[in-house]
Amino acid sequence: MLSLLIKRLGIGLVTVFAVSLIIFFGTKILPGDAAQIRLGQAATAENVAALRERLGLDQPLLVQYWNWLKNFLSGDLGVSLSGDVPITELIKDRYRNTLFVSSLTALIGVPISLALGILGAMFPRSIYDRVLTFVSVSLVAAPEFFTATLLVLFFVFWLGIGNAVVVGSVEGKGFFELIAHFGLPITTLCFVIASQLIRMSRAAVLNVMNSPYIEMAILKGVPRNRIIYRHALLNALGPIVNVVALNLAYLVTGVIVVEVYFGYPGLATLIVQGVQTRDFVLIQGLGMLFCLTYVVLMLIADIAAYMSNPRLRHPK
Repeated sequence: MLSLLIKRLGIGLVTVFAVSLIIFFGTKILPGDAAQIRLGQAATAENVAALRERLGLDQPLLVQYWNWLKNFLSGDLGVSLSGDVPITELIKDRYRNTLFVSSLTALIGVPISLALGILGAMFPRSIYDRVLTFVSVSLVAAPEFFTATLLVLFFVFWLGIGNAVVVGSVEGKGFFELIAHFGLPITTLCFVIASQLIRMSRAAVLNVMNSPYIEMAILKGVPRNRIIYRHALLNALGPIVNVVALNLAYLVTGVIVVEVYFGYPGLATLIVQGVQTRDFVLIQGLGMLFCLTYVVLMLIADIAAYMSNPRLRHPK
């Protein structure tokens, strides 16, 4: 267990380091100059040069990268170029907003998707299984903005319920009121993660069902429900946990289209604003935050898959 944890931590650190290189030098090739954008087109060359020197933009790229990485490791994400506000202050409320919607989506979408996928494995090649497969494949092919548009057209313009733009305070609202307030973005995200979770859970359980010990249990007359819940499902947890972790990482790091579409003030809309204002310090900080979230969730998924698989815990 300890060796696996050390190995995964090492892979995670290498991944974070590689992503930091891509993020830092990738933002440097963005068109436009941050100092010029911040001061405006009417700024003199002397003022632009002075601001570049104050921000450290006149230093060699390797020096800038080292200073940035050193500050990041110490917990300092820097100061926004567009407003002289610490990045941690900018992302504090936004991160809470994104995490809030992601948590609601996970609480609703993950259990339902796993249940539907397991039911599909219980009745393979049935009408239910064929319809479920068709729907899940269709959801994979449909991009987020298309799904969101259909939901807005149906619920807002046809039924007259729901919010096309998610704004306003959520203080003092109960659980069901929150679901109604965030209904359309949550539904869109649920459709996105369901398309993968349904197919993966169904495939994982069916793969275990083809094992010799499962065939022996079937020949002994053990009920199919008991075989799936008591034997197959536990051995299928490894790949299921991994795909759940991937989708949870998506809910935090990949909701740019959904947040921008519904005007929700989360991390995704903040990083879009950073790209528009050439605020590469903000882009770098958010990019590293997304990377760390992904790496941590993958580490948790690997540990959970290891603990749930006796063949990994007790290798021959």
